[in-house]
Amino acid sequence: MADQIQPVFERALEADIERLSAEVKTNREHPEMHGASTHEVIKQSLKTVSPQQQASDAQSGQVPVQNVFQNPLPDYAANAPAETKLEIEHLLETAFREGIMSANAKASNSSPFVLDAFHDALAGKLYPELKKRGIVE
Repeated sequence: MADQIQPVFERALEADIERLSAEVKTNREHPEMHGASTHEVIKQSLKTVSPQQQASDAQSGQVPVQNVFQNPLPDYAANAPAETKLEIEHLLETAFREGIMSANAKASNSSPFVLDAFHDALAGKLYPELKKRGIVE
């Protein structure tokens, strides 16, 4: 079953990365983003990209997320309550299982702290991939 879900998951994640890449390029052109760090541009792009409904196959499947995150939380979340940390980690796992847009939509219903920490953590995880693709420097 996981073998059937994996291609759907990869297509959804790839589509999300493409959409996010376009948003990063657009945000880099905004005057208020001149001089902003790449991390901040990615974070802002995550906030502005519109949610996309994911295929029900990807949402209902249990795609294993193995060692995706060594230390997923931003430093400032280290002293957050355990429930808050778990919520952030769950959102990150959702991003890798169901896609970035789906996780971003769910995160928008969370507290501002959780939303910000999710965006920071995700930006940190996406940066190497976006850099590899030549989207950010």
